[in-house]
Amino acid sequence: MSAGTRLTFCAALASLLTACSLLPLATPTVWLVQAAVLVLAQSAVGAVGRRIPLARPLTVALQAVVSLALLALVFVRGQAVLGVLPGPSAIGGLGRLLGDGVRDVGQYATPAPVTGGIRLLLVGGVLLVALVVDVLAVTYRSAAPAGLPLLALFSIASGLDEGGGHWLWFLLAAGGYLLLLLAEGRDRLSRWGRVFGGAARRSGPPADAAGHGAVAPVRTGRRIGALALGLALVVPALLPAMGGGLLDAGDPDGPLGHGGGTITAVNPLVSLQNNLNQPADREVLRYRTTSPDALSMYLRVITLDQFDGTSWKASTRGVTDVPGTLPSPAGLSPGVQVSQVATSIAAASWYAQSYLPLPYPATRVRIGGNWRYEPEGRTLVGDHGQTTANAQYQVASLLVAPTARQLADAPPAPDRIRREYTRVPGSLPPEVRQTAQQVTRGATNDYERAVKLQNWFTLTGGFTYDTRVQEGSGPDAIVRFLHDKRGFCVHFAFTMAAMARTLGIPARVDVGFVPGTQQPDNSWSVGLKDAHAWPELYFEGVGWTRFEPTPSRGSTPDYTRDTSTLPSGHDPAGPQQGASAAPSANPSAGTACAQGGHRADDCGAVGQPAFGAPTGGNGPGGGVLAGVVGVVLLGALCALPMVWRSRVRAARLARAEGSPGGRGLTAWLERADGSPGAQPGRDDGAPGDRVLAGWRELVDSAWDYGVLPNDAETPRRAADRLVRAARLDDEAAAAARRLAVAVEQALYAPAPGPVAEVAEDVRRVRRALYAGADRVTRLRAVLAPRSAARLGWRVADRWGRVVRRGREVAERAAAVVRVR
Repeated sequence: MSAGTRLTFCAALASLLTACSLLPLATPTVWLVQAAVLVLAQSAVGAVGRRIPLARPLTVALQAVVSLALLALVFVRGQAVLGVLPGPSAIGGLGRLLGDGVRDVGQYATPAPVTGGIRLLLVGGVLLVALVVDVLAVTYRSAAPAGLPLLALFSIASGLDEGGGHWLWFLLAAGGYLLLLLAEGRDRLSRWGRVFGGAARRSGPPADAAGHGAVAPVRTGRRIGALALGLALVVPALLPAMGGGLLDAGDPDGPLGHGGGTITAVNPLVSLQNNLNQPADREVLRYRTTSPDALSMYLRVITLDQFDGTSWKASTRGVTDVPGTLPSPAGLSPGVQVSQVATSIAAASWYAQSYLPLPYPATRVRIGGNWRYEPEGRTLVGDHGQTTANAQYQVASLLVAPTARQLADAPPAPDRIRREYTRVPGSLPPEVRQTAQQVTRGATNDYERAVKLQNWFTLTGGFTYDTRVQEGSGPDAIVRFLHDKRGFCVHFAFTMAAMARTLGIPARVDVGFVPGTQQPDNSWSVGLKDAHAWPELYFEGVGWTRFEPTPSRGSTPDYTRDTSTLPSGHDPAGPQQGASAAPSANPSAGTACAQGGHRADDCGAVGQPAFGAPTGGNGPGGGVLAGVVGVVLLGALCALPMVWRSRVRAARLARAEGSPGGRGLTAWLERADGSPGAQPGRDDGAPGDRVLAGWRELVDSAWDYGVLPNDAETPRRAADRLVRAARLDDEAAAAARRLAVAVEQALYAPAPGPVAEVAEDVRRVRRALYAGADRVTRLRAVLAPRSAARLGWRVADRWGRVVRRGREVAERAAAVVRVR
């Protein structure tokens, strides 16, 4: 097998191995076989084009056209010309099928059925990634950058997979990439012939048989790759987990991981626990409200409604456009007293998460941006990367004030509610149900049972609120909590909800924030330490009703208090009714950063919380991923000038000191200024080469600090202008003039004299330029050097030559056709 064929095969194999990470997203998985056939055909076309040889752009164009024809043949054969050629009808058919696929993705949760549209998305996506990998790794001989499209494909698959990406898919993708790198390395070695080879070697035993020779670097590369891959898999498993906080997206086991929003029972929000233990608080948001009972203004972020005995998580549900007026809350009857409340909220600039904190139940939300509505949980979720950062919005909500009698007389919940929200797995230890029955003994209805459970946790059960409790997980975690009687809000909320379900009371858990702290201007400030979890129980006629089992946290609802514990004259059956109000047009308070803030580290950078979005429509997952990839690519593009200047400077100074010049990519980058660079058979340590390399670096360094080059000047006049413009000190001025004289001698003297300290003279001038520049000029000289324009000139020149070569090839081909 030739080197080019081997590299082509490895590029296709790397793409297909990475595509295996898409297998959990759709069933059946026969689509991968179809994708493999098309990828191999596409790679074969590229191999033929390079064998002819065609110009590189023509080879890529030929592969793209053939790939489009293959897609038309497979998916819209009846609309293609002769069943193969992608005519206008076929292109339109592919577009319509692609639109169907996008809609299907919004309707199905993973694993989705492989409809025609979804199959086109999968096969076409793999074919596109394989084309990019083939172009980079084989056509343009740059295997390392080919890892970017492979990484993008794997990241998309991992982000959409509720399991977060299995280790096997990572192993396959990483193995394919390593094979591609090894194939390219072997190809590079083959161009040099046998390493350590020669005539004497040919007469002796084969180098491969002795285990030495040309295969030694390849064998070393395999060992390094295997070691790196092994470390990537093993080291994370051995290191202790490090959570970044409730508002940190970097923790996959945070409050709601990317894998569907999983929270482990009684050992869930480890990051929430870390936030509660932080010595310094930070403001998350600030709001004003017309509620007469601001202490009941819990701001809900997301609802966890699935319990499997080990973990609580949010169900995967569809989302819709945000309606002008939200539907009436489930189960709320006209006989329950409610008050209209208007709340104006402003989120901090660093608080960037996908779910919008809202009071429950919200009836109208006014907010700009891309937001979707999830009806079951009555939550708003960002779309296309939309987050809460700097969000300012107004919410109209209901303050529901049921009486104890209304809750006690509530009829049974509808079958759908009871069936879904009382589900308890068989793995839950029987002691949980037994304890719930023992605590609620004597209660005659679900309301009394719920109140007994709440009072047992907060008053009579001997529980202690402790944010530093030891972690725990697994089916027995709730039992351990019931025995130890020590924990924080997560333990209390999850345990009470689980116990309520064992009693047949529909229950779920909310995650969000308690009302916060009232400020002198009558606004309310909500900080990190106000993060909280609480249970909601369902009562027909009232709907989902908040309870507070966590001692010393939040506020106990009036409808759950015993009359003997209330102040004289307070009637829990009839809470005070507030005035109806509409949300204000503008928020009354800004973020803490905008107002100067009263908390430590108000504007500190905190990551996005790992709140998983519901599946449906265009959820935020794809937008977040696209944003991350875009930021990475943008960062790499911005860093290119700095990296180029650094590499060029190092190569020039090395040559100025008499060391060999750059090779490979470094030599190409160095020649971006039009200099010849290192040439075969040329002595890089010759005095003339040393002086010219130093002079080019001096001119570009001066350009970086604002002294423009002028090719019309002699070296001495250029040095004098540099000394005046940059106001160099005497030592640096002498070094610049000394180097200018050496350049003139190297260019024009019949026998140039010896030179010394060329590189050191350049460094002296650079130090003087740095010392004499202001801070902005220094930063620009490092991060965005002006002399990096030479790289653009080089790329433009190279592209022009490619275009001219392609035009010449096309003209020759046309001439041959005319002759025939």
